[in-house]
Amino acid sequence: MSKTRVGLLFGGRSGEHEVSISSARSIANAFASDDNATRYDVLPFYIGKDGRWHPPEIARSVLDSAQPLREERDDTAQLWQFPPQVTQVDVWFPILHGPNGEDGTVQGLLQLMRVPYVGSGVLGSAVGMDKLAMKSAFAQAGLPQVSYREILRSEIWSNPCVFPKLCDDLEESLDYPCFVKPANLGSSVGISKVRSRDELESALDSAASFDRRIIVEAGIANAREVECAVLGNDNPKASVVGEITFDSDFYDYETKYTQGRAELLIPAPLPETVSRRIRDLAIEAFLAVDAAGLARVDFFYAEDTEEIYLNEINTLPGFTATSMYPQLWNATGISFPQLVRQLVELAIDRTS
Repeated sequence: MSKTRVGLLFGGRSGEHEVSISSARSIANAFASDDNATRYDVLPFYIGKDGRWHPPEIARSVLDSAQPLREERDDTAQLWQFPPQVTQVDVWFPILHGPNGEDGTVQGLLQLMRVPYVGSGVLGSAVGMDKLAMKSAFAQAGLPQVSYREILRSEIWSNPCVFPKLCDDLEESLDYPCFVKPANLGSSVGISKVRSRDELESALDSAASFDRRIIVEAGIANAREVECAVLGNDNPKASVVGEITFDSDFYDYETKYTQGRAELLIPAPLPETVSRRIRDLAIEAFLAVDAAGLARVDFFYAEDTEEIYLNEINTLPGFTATSMYPQLWNATGISFPQLVRQLVELAIDRTS
């Protein structure tokens, strides 16, 4: 029986380029396991930071070195010439984190290729990446969320007379502490926790430099950050619940990617009724944005009041050996090699 050729697509034009390389290395190793090696051939394709697609021989060297390729050419005319091996791919496994990777852009390209691919489609990816569109979908589904406000960059930068009134309104409606976030960035990039007027003004200005649409969310006192993994298509299933503990003020970019700054507790030390409710909500969130294949759903749990708030969904979570998503499934009984195999099968089933 011929093997299925999996196109492992990684790198990309986002600030999470290096994370994507790490995820791709782990996935490639999982496909090399004894059982998977008899079923699949992996064809890696590397997208450089300039957007150029590189063929498997170069992609393998990037995976081996775990370092981004140094781009030396400036030939934009050749930017969108795909390697010829692209036509050999039976199913794509994109592992491109952040903008231009998990926001529906690459998914649209793969859709045009008419080849199955792992993960959500254009709609689920785009809604999952845009925090404001995501929150609208969650609200329509009646899912519990913290209070929030949508702000446009023009409200912050275009009219100095309007800005003080905007800050007054935010203080009145959300109070402190609150969080300021760009709508379309992942991995906590550009997010600020604010506790005063000066910090609010600075955070809004900073977020506006990342995105034209900004979200300001109310904070929750003593909230625990818990996460749940989802796997499937129209009838998804949820993993055990995990918890993130950390020594910083909030789970920012530095804490997320600095070894030793955060600890994953799997399973989370929660009452079973709370864990069950979180798993149910994770599946509801997955369906609300029309996600497919995989997603990690993040929550806040206010232990004092026993309230659960849906934070966000990540339709293409980190896939390193130490990432929460594969660890949650490993604790649920699905090993890393089994996980990548199921994701490929789900991709093929979705298009059959």
